[in-house]
Amino acid sequence: MNADTDEHQYDDIINLPHHQSATRPHMSNYDRAAQFAPFAALTGYDDAVKETARLTDKKVELDEYSKDALNERLNMIQDAIDEQPEVSITYFLLDKKKSGGAYVTATDRVKKIDEYENIVLLQDGTKIPIDDIAEIVGEVFGALE
Repeated sequence: MNADTDEHQYDDIINLPHHQSATRPHMSNYDRAAQFAPFAALTGYDDAVKETARLTDKKVELDEYSKDALNERLNMIQDAIDEQPEVSITYFLLDKKKSGGAYVTATDRVKKIDEYENIVLLQDGTKIPIDDIAEIVGEVFGALE
């Protein structure tokens, strides 16, 4: 083939109208693009990687001095329970999906200290296990803080 025939090879079809099928509807650009979208062969793999990468904390065991200080604060709350004092309680919340957890702080009025279930019940219904409490602060402890 020479250069002259290569140049004019498609002259007979170059100006013909674009073919439209009479039996099939025209595909939209959105649907056409979807054919080339990436395919996730491992469904849920990205979520599993993110979950593995998510960090959790370990629960810190309190020393006897800290436990005594928390018990004193719980007794002060119990003495003022009729006034339903507002406190901020930082406690360890176990992670539901992996070992460890995180320290969270709940601020609300104390409704009840249940010694049988060993929990502090807040006004909003939050139940905090006493063994998981790391810190309690509030105005009720004015003399201590």
